[in-house]
Amino acid sequence: MTRLFLLLCLWLSLWSRNVLGSILAIDYGADFIKASLMKPGQPFDVLLNRDSKRKIQSTVGWKKNDRLFGSDAAAIAGRFPQDTFPSLKFLQAAPYESEAVSFYTSVSTADVVKTERGTVALRRSDGTEWSVEELIAMQFAYVRDLAESTAGEKVYDVIVTVPPYYTQFERDAVVDAIEISALRTLALINDGTAVAVNYAMTRTFPEPEYHVIFDAGASSIRATVVEFASVPGEGRPKSNKDATQITVHGVGYDRYTGGTELDRRLRDLMLSDFQKRYKRDISIDKRAMAKLWKEAGRVKAILSANTEAIATIESLAFEIDYKAKFTRAGFEAACKDLKSRYAVPILEALARAGLKLENVTSVILTGGSSRTPMIQDAVKAAVGADKIAQNVNADEAAVLGAALHGAGLSRQFKTKDIRISDIGPYDIQVSYQAEAKNPGARPRTINTLVFPSGSKTGTKKTLTFKRQNDFSVKLAYKAPPAPGFPTEFLEADIVGVSEAIQNITEAGATDPVVKATVMLSESGFASVRDAIVTGEFKDESITGKLKDLFGKGSSSSQSVDETTADVGTAEEETASETATSSAAEASATVVKAKEPISLEIEVKFPTIPPMSVNQKRAGRDRLLAIDAEENAKRKREEARNTLEAYIYKLRDLLSEESSDAPFMKCSQESERKALAAKVEETLAWLQDHGDDADTIQYIDKRTALESLERPIVHRYKEIEEFPKALNNSQMWNWSTRLFLTEAKQNLTKELETGTVGKYTKEELEELEKTLKEHEAWLNEWVEKQKKVKMNEDPVILASEMRARAKVLENHLQKLVKKRPPKAPKKSTTSTSSTAGSEETTAESATSSTAKGSSTPSAHDGHGHDEL
Repeated sequence: MTRLFLLLCLWLSLWSRNVLGSILAIDYGADFIKASLMKPGQPFDVLLNRDSKRKIQSTVGWKKNDRLFGSDAAAIAGRFPQDTFPSLKFLQAAPYESEAVSFYTSVSTADVVKTERGTVALRRSDGTEWSVEELIAMQFAYVRDLAESTAGEKVYDVIVTVPPYYTQFERDAVVDAIEISALRTLALINDGTAVAVNYAMTRTFPEPEYHVIFDAGASSIRATVVEFASVPGEGRPKSNKDATQITVHGVGYDRYTGGTELDRRLRDLMLSDFQKRYKRDISIDKRAMAKLWKEAGRVKAILSANTEAIATIESLAFEIDYKAKFTRAGFEAACKDLKSRYAVPILEALARAGLKLENVTSVILTGGSSRTPMIQDAVKAAVGADKIAQNVNADEAAVLGAALHGAGLSRQFKTKDIRISDIGPYDIQVSYQAEAKNPGARPRTINTLVFPSGSKTGTKKTLTFKRQNDFSVKLAYKAPPAPGFPTEFLEADIVGVSEAIQNITEAGATDPVVKATVMLSESGFASVRDAIVTGEFKDESITGKLKDLFGKGSSSSQSVDETTADVGTAEEETASETATSSAAEASATVVKAKEPISLEIEVKFPTIPPMSVNQKRAGRDRLLAIDAEENAKRKREEARNTLEAYIYKLRDLLSEESSDAPFMKCSQESERKALAAKVEETLAWLQDHGDDADTIQYIDKRTALESLERPIVHRYKEIEEFPKALNNSQMWNWSTRLFLTEAKQNLTKELETGTVGKYTKEELEELEKTLKEHEAWLNEWVEKQKKVKMNEDPVILASEMRARAKVLENHLQKLVKKRPPKAPKKSTTSTSSTAGSEETTAESATSSTAKGSSTPSAHDGHGHDEL
């Protein structure tokens, strides 16, 4: 039993170490990535990149064979336009023929290709193709590495923000990228909801409040209507410890009217101006278009704070240096058709929430594009300037809110009690074919709306089917969720029906039915969770038969309600259980089967499938391979740089003219000549063959140089260490001699008085012998060392001196720590009194000896001067 308990404790410790570790939050945007790390004992803040910046550009690219991330990747877009991949968020799960892909190709110079799943991959200039999930996984892995450097430990769990309008296809793509990056999905959270968590973290709500989170990002504009209220904390009295309830009531969005569209309009202004002035078409010049795109982003940021800005691009195309002035008024005129769309998501969200503007306390602005004057003006015109609130960090509120929510999902973090109730944005229906009533009849499809738009996440619905054979159900959006996206996203084959019905019928059940549970998860995924066959059993007891005689009517009525023919009824799971309980009370003759039979569910994806396990494994292997290649390259570069630095250091040492320099004083002429020859030989090799050498060759070359320098360095270090080691040895000699002097005096007194001492004569003689041996050895070898020149090898090492001194120290400490012997007991009072007196005397002597033999430190003034 004890052994089992120990094994259980070991398993729990390993489990908690892996499961309850640090939590990474990622706010993945089309332009920038923000991340935050939650770790016990570490300050909660935004994660910094390697340049100490608080946000990372959402770009991955290659400079020839070197993979780059963030601003480094964005900086090379003008030179390597086909190898730089920004704004990948637009392409998550996007069908190749969709509007999302068309929009992406209008803003990016990357080559887009179709995958076997019907989605998108991007092709490098060397022909290598990477799926969007793999490229985003690279960025997630890059952020994970930053987090692990900060945490000092492995990071496994991640929570990622997504727009509230993301479909099942897009959410699957996010999770696939997470898994390829070797992370685990803790949760997905809608970005507006994450901002709401951040807003609620430092506020209380004595009365319910409604706010609109207006998120203007690079990819899109989103509006989320949120209610904040205080509710009793679970297991706590209603006081200051009340929990905060965040309830999402409605969302509105515009998928493409974001900051990227503004960049595109400004880039097109520059393109048109250049072509008009120079009569040259550069629209198919990928390098020129990449340079224009980068400059458009810079100019847009300037125009957000100024009325005009100068665009400057050196050697844009045809060796022409482009320079032009753009005004905010001209820019806004080019975007005037967008102005009416900026506030529409707010109005849509309010309408879906069933609220009016006067019900709302404020409209909270967030997202980088919310700083754009034309967007701010449009929102103010729609809701009124007094409703506008800018009391959250526009760039970081979402990632900090996501991190707080992720911490709240873990038991190891103590955070404010904030509960979330979110919604799904689309109508989701279940479709299935009805069983034919007559042979040869045309099958008809039945559609049942299970999760209307606005349904709360975390909801379960139970579907009841009166079937005799296997059948399939499909989950689909009632209407296309976005231009070019399909409606059907999941098909579940329910298998083993006929066998299960036969088994439950033979057990005495009547009216067997199939019940399937459909769930909308907290992260926004709809799925068929389980399916069972259940039925009703008659109570054959006398009491049951009497009740059956008088209660048959109500029993039959309930049976019909539960098994409504073949159309399948959709009910809240809790409501279904309540109905069953009421029927049992009305008639005990009919009861539910105690052990329903579980059915097998085979899931298929009829349109855009998520990546398969094999595809994700292959993607992870590709990333591991490129990581290993880059690590090897990094080690090679480090080895080369280290060798180069070492060569130049040795050249500087050899060129020193002063004879008083430590290197010159500790080296011989022949050693310097040999080392100088080897340095020149290695430098020549590095210039001729360094570009083709591998890591081992660099290390071997450095080792050969170190072997020649090592004797010189050894002498210098010994010259430095010798005085310290000698002082230490002499200190222990002095301490031991002082101890022996006092201990011998006490021993003489003890012999005269006949008392029992702490130390015996033999013990003191043995210590004195060790002392004399150490003094003799030290005097002999110190004299020999004095005759050694600085450029000659020492005859005695500091390490050996310390080792011999340690022997004397241990011998002395052994006696100092020895306990005094107990005095013998006396039978008479006088004897006891005498013994007591003697014991006191002995103790005093011992105390005096111990006090006199206390070990001095090397810095208490008793050590000898250094030689």
